[in-house]
Amino acid sequence: MNCNLDEAVKLCSEIVNISKDELQNKTELVIIPPFPLLGEIKRLSKDFKVKTGAQNCHHEFSGAYTGEVSAALLATMAVDYVIVGHSERRQYFHETNELLAKKLNIAISQNLTPIYCCGETLEQREKGNFLSVNETQIEEALFHLNENELKQIVIAYEPVWAIGTGKTASSEQAQEVHAAIRAKIASKYGEEIAQQISILYGGSVKPSNAKELFSQQDIDGGLIGGASLNARDFIEIAKSF
Repeated sequence: MNCNLDEAVKLCSEIVNISKDELQNKTELVIIPPFPLLGEIKRLSKDFKVKTGAQNCHHEFSGAYTGEVSAALLATMAVDYVIVGHSERRQYFHETNELLAKKLNIAISQNLTPIYCCGETLEQREKGNFLSVNETQIEEALFHLNENELKQIVIAYEPVWAIGTGKTASSEQAQEVHAAIRAKIASKYGEEIAQQISILYGGSVKPSNAKELFSQQDIDGGLIGGASLNARDFIEIAKSF
């Protein structure tokens, strides 16, 4: 929940202009602003191969849900992605895996690409059950999908203890969980499908640690928070691939 309209336009314009000059085509860039900014950001980014996403959607197609935003509405705005299950939604709005499964269904039905977030708290990390926590979040929200539906999903692992804290999982810690997530998917859908799923890392990624994180075998990209509020930092992270 950052930036007013003028600030968002300035930031997006900087990102688009720098990416046009410095990013290779192989790197996909997605800007995911608050809902009221989506139309303007879409307009600014549409000609430069920068895609847009929404930070959330409602789990019903339509109805009397004042203040909520439907996946169908996002689809009519030609939004490409939607985040489902960010740790802040889980923590502050008590979103469960069951609810998130419904959001995934509705997003897929509208041809949006969900970015499904999973991750453990500091307490779960310290207790040593962090792998099972992530595996449960994957199983309960994703395993009702068929293979074609699953292949529309992007997964983002975000250790809750590393979001907005300045703490970052080491490359080894991040890789361990990413590998476990991929193995969990393979146990249900097979290794070939598992290898096709993009798994992003989110949690205090910055230019100084991005290259090491993204060099890991099972880390396919980043879900960038605070560093995305600085256009130069954001592009430097993207250039780390």
